[in-house]
Amino acid sequence: MLIAGFPAGAWGTNCYLVAPAAGEECVIIDPGHQAAQGVEDALKKHRLKPVAVILTHGHIDHVASVVPVCGAHDVPAWIHPSDRYMMSDPEKGIGRSIGMPLMGELTVGEPDDVRELSDGTELKLAGLDLTVAHAPGHTKGSVAFKMPESADIPSVFFSGDLLFAGSIGRTDMPGGSMDDMLESLARVCLPLDDSTVVLSGHGSQTTIGQERATNPYLRQVAAGQGTSFEAPRRGM
Repeated sequence: MLIAGFPAGAWGTNCYLVAPAAGEECVIIDPGHQAAQGVEDALKKHRLKPVAVILTHGHIDHVASVVPVCGAHDVPAWIHPSDRYMMSDPEKGIGRSIGMPLMGELTVGEPDDVRELSDGTELKLAGLDLTVAHAPGHTKGSVAFKMPESADIPSVFFSGDLLFAGSIGRTDMPGGSMDDMLESLARVCLPLDDSTVVLSGHGSQTTIGQERATNPYLRQVAAGQGTSFEAPRRGM
């Protein structure tokens, strides 16, 4: 298994390229702000051929490079229908102006081929098996992608802005909900094995076991106590 990731753009959003091995087909997860060149560099370095872009949610820091990346390689983009509108209207998704200097660097809109994700969908792309988990809270259409354990790596959980190392995604923007976030953490994250590797939308790699033991949000959800914490402001 090959997973190549890098933080991109003004928000340091993690973009991932996932393939069975170097020299094979791959999927691209969350090509965000200023990610296009990093994607091309990773494709060249690992001799990969993309077959799809898959998106954890619609915020501009995760989708800003979807149009150029999909256009350059003639591949579809997959997104949950509740977040699809943000691809064409990113400012509506965050409830404020992004700012004209930054907007001047963005290609706003949809690629030619957009396909919609739903909870429980089994995506079989590039020789990979990815299970979609609808996980609202950060946005209404947030999803995570689960990959089963293989011979060379433990199971992997691409959490988007649901779960971070030591924290969770913010819930104070349009479509955000702390109640939904807590439900998603309980339903989507808690059943995962402790050995599951968590690759999130921002920040460092972690594991479910580490977060179960140290993440204050996940600990209180696991204890059935809810939380009175305010969601942090990481990423968009």
